[in-house]
Amino acid sequence: MPTLDPFAAIADPNRRHLLEELRRAPQTVNELAKGLPISRPAVSQHLKALLDSGLVVVKPQGTRRIYAIDTSGFMRLNIWLDQFWA
Repeated sequence: MPTLDPFAAIADPNRRHLLEELRRAPQTVNELAKGLPISRPAVSQHLKALLDSGLVVVKPQGTRRIYAIDTSGFMRLNIWLDQFWA
């Protein structure tokens, strides 16, 4: 269960950028850090927030950790937002 409000997680523009990148394809921290003007440790902290909010998952692959979108997390957001359109 998410421990961080997903709306708080996506409020940060760097996290939204990470989500856009992950929407295209799963990636490592190093791959994601190339597209941002922040350090690799800062990218890791942002990914931790996205993990804690249930919007991202991580899978170990050898010595690498591959981050990807957690579609179930976005489905929960979508269900909550849809109530305002009905």
